Amino acid sequence: MKDELTVGLLGCGVVGSGVVRLLREHADEIAVRLGAHLELGPVAVRDLRRTRDVDLPQITDDPRKVVADPDVDIVVEVMGGLDPARALITEALEAGKSVVTANKSLIATAGGDLGTIARRRGVRLEYEAAVAGGVPIIKPMRESLAGDRVRKVLGILNGTTNYILTRMTDEGASFEAALAEAQRLGYAEADPSADVTGADAAAKTAILASIAFDAQVTADDVYTEGITRVTPTDIAHARRMGYVIKLLGIAEVIDGTVGVRVHPALVPQDHPLANVRDAYNAVFVIGDAAGSLMFYGRGAGSLPTASAVVGDVVTVARALLAGERPPLPAPVPLKPVRSFDATTVQSYVLLDVADEPGVLAGVASAFGANGVSIRSVWQEGEGDTAQLLLITHAAREGAVRATTSALRQLPRVRDVASVMRVEGSEV
Repeated sequence: MKDELTVGLLGCGVVGSGVVRLLREHADEIAVRLGAHLELGPVAVRDLRRTRDVDLPQITDDPRKVVADPDVDIVVEVMGGLDPARALITEALEAGKSVVTANKSLIATAGGDLGTIARRRGVRLEYEAAVAGGVPIIKPMRESLAGDRVRKVLGILNGTTNYILTRMTDEGASFEAALAEAQRLGYAEADPSADVTGADAAAKTAILASIAFDAQVTADDVYTEGITRVTPTDIAHARRMGYVIKLLGIAEVIDGTVGVRVHPALVPQDHPLANVRDAYNAVFVIGDAAGSLMFYGRGAGSLPTASAVVGDVVTVARALLAGERPPLPAPVPLKPVRSFDATTVQSYVLLDVADEPGVLAGVASAFGANGVSIRSVWQEGEGDTAQLLLITHAAREGAVRATTSALRQLPRVRDVASVMRVEGSEV
């Protein structure tokens, strides 16, 4: 049995430097738990001249030197992006080296193919840090809940958008003002588009759905809406009705089909996810046997994410030291992905209407003609213009879309100001 294993690192940015720090600062504790030492080997970086806050004795700007190094036992990829990360991970797996990655985009796009290579070569591909940063969710779902049947997963999977929505809720700030504050504090990038459009959460939702339901789900399968259209008015209406608006990643299996979606949603104030604030993440899992479980913590940042990466490194190291080959999973029938239009939802619809007799009757007729039942309705405003706020009963998304299309044709409806889904007892 080896008494030392070498870790090669691809990338040394925010997360990579955290990995270096933890491997050094926690070296003694890790050695006790493993019965062997983890040593940092070569590190590949983009710019050799850049000043770093960690010492890197073996440094290169050629990542293939890390993958090809015969002394490297475990390859850690934290460089991000699809290319050249995919080629490098493929090369490492084909060479018989286990890989740990935090690359959500890559796993959500090509995780199935990379997993197939890993199983064929008898090595491991671990990616706990790809979803919710330092919050352990991949291993609990893949291992601890392996004997259960997961029905639904709901997650606040992006700390930037959760911080923005928290500021909008607490302070009545506009989306633009809350985003500017998030950027000033370092919670949002200079280009926040992947966060605010929902793309980041969509990749993570695809990964969770694939694990939870033994399916092959990619980011392209996820219906995605961001938070750019959420207004202080929406948030005020939601609060009045007993809801909080959150950007949710939702994956569920119904009648053998998988539904995956990311969008703003009204969450009841007494739901555990409603109290997840600021830049924190949380994943709510509903299983047949275990019931409802929630995993909560920091979803990003150097050390929280590095903690998940190093945890995966220790998992791989244990398997290497024990001479374990990962078991080949039993073949399972692939579950088809259900279109969003076929998904059953409750909806919140906000209309700007003329304050005239018969308006509500016309609106109700449009809902009824498309088979959507209204659960509750409020009307506000005086004079020429009023607002109608409606919550529907559960209905197919396609029927709700047909309804809103019909509403836009009504002469007394001046604008369909907002449409959002509601997470409640009916769905």
